Amino acid sequence: MLNDEIFLSRAFTLALRGRFTTSPNPNVGCVVILNNKIVGEGYHLRIGEDHAEVIALGSAGSNACGSTVYVTLEPCNHYGRTPPCTIALLKAGVSEVVISTLDPNPYVKGNGITYLSKVGIKVRHGLMLSTGEKINKGFFKRMRTGFPWVKLKLAMTLDGRTAMKNGVSQWITSDLSRQDVQILRAESDAVLSSAVTVLTDNALLNVRWTALPEKIRNIYNFKHFRQPIKVIIDTANRITPSCKIIQGSRKVWLARLCKDNYTWPSCVEQLILPSVYYNGIKRLNLFALMKQLAYREINNLLVEAGASLSGALLSAGLVDELVIYQTPKLLGADARPLCILPKIQHLSEAMSFRLLNVRQIGPDLCLQLRPIKKDNFL
Repeated sequence: MLNDEIFLSRAFTLALRGRFTTSPNPNVGCVVILNNKIVGEGYHLRIGEDHAEVIALGSAGSNACGSTVYVTLEPCNHYGRTPPCTIALLKAGVSEVVISTLDPNPYVKGNGITYLSKVGIKVRHGLMLSTGEKINKGFFKRMRTGFPWVKLKLAMTLDGRTAMKNGVSQWITSDLSRQDVQILRAESDAVLSSAVTVLTDNALLNVRWTALPEKIRNIYNFKHFRQPIKVIIDTANRITPSCKIIQGSRKVWLARLCKDNYTWPSCVEQLILPSVYYNGIKRLNLFALMKQLAYREINNLLVEAGASLSGALLSAGLVDELVIYQTPKLLGADARPLCILPKIQHLSEAMSFRLLNVRQIGPDLCLQLRPIKKDNFL
């Protein structure tokens, strides 16, 4: 069991190297073991390219024959953009395959282990399940629920304020905290904001590759660099082709209630979604938006928005994780609040969170939290 954990831990480490590039595929790592030594290893880099098992087997060469293969996710058994990994394992002559998690895709789950067992390869699975799911929480959630993993990023002062009364917020947190946000964006398939926030902050929502830490740039080569898709809720059709966020963007999705008559560059698509009435106000249906994003293979969604949208997502129970950067400053009662939530009558109605992690980043704190009601997933 100790060796199982050692070798699977190495496979998890490899899998995480692909977290900036693999989506919509999951992160997968693989190691090949012969005589209790690693003779080959690999991880999945991008959709359409070799899977982790194929790379690891190629690295092992003839040493793959008679080996034990450790892989973080069930090997595929179907022809997609690449041939089945199960056949590659069979042809390599491996003796045993040890798997952390089964593929959550209901059309795939169990097919890989069934095939391997039928052809005489010993199979074990269900090891280090918690770790196996956490490295692919967006993929697992999308496959199980049809919704992406939603991470809400907020920045606040000690008294829970996000900006001056006039909306000025640049910058309440430190340069180091803003650099950390670059990592959150790079790990995300899409970044969600509102037209109000984008126009007020003149936001681009880009990842600056040069702002990423060197240790990340070493595994995230610039030739594989990608920008997250920008999703902007724009019910009043305020965003126009001349807006700064449109210029030079790879892909922008405008979530709207109706289309406009502008001529848009090819990078822009208008997503027309249904509306709901909230306190007598017509708003975009956030549940429909999340379903649409998952349908478009968004696993991990980062939200960078103001108090209104942040509060609406929290109130709807759509947020899976909060990342809050807290700066040691005070702005006072007239400054803007962290989020706008429905009024509560009793303390028992307060929204509760579980604190997962606290880090100090320069002068700031970074808090990672999860709404307690979401703990039924991970």
